[in-house]
Amino acid sequence: MKEKVTAGRDQLGQVAPDFARYNDDILFGEVWSDDTLSLKARNIATVSAFMSMGAFEQLPFHMERAKENGVSKKEMAALITQLAFYAGWPKGWSAFNILKKVYGE
Repeated sequence: MKEKVTAGRDQLGQVAPDFARYNDDILFGEVWSDDTLSLKARNIATVSAFMSMGAFEQLPFHMERAKENGVSKKEMAALITQLAFYAGWPKGWSAFNILKKVYGE
């Protein structure tokens, strides 16, 4: 991740400064910057985790990042379909609704 992420500080800096710092400096500053995995692979893993957990509030942001980092609509649809069998069919439906917003109908 090349750009400096400040979402933690912007949204939670006053309430939870340590959490905000971990989010911005460690998670996005160090973990996402490690080039062992490609950004595309990291995005696929992250979308998979959020869908599996049912963390649909965070899913649009990360699905948009996946799109920006080369995950095609067809790949995302195949990922959601695969995950629906393991994470739950209703989660698949919810993720497809997000896919439609991020990638278009």
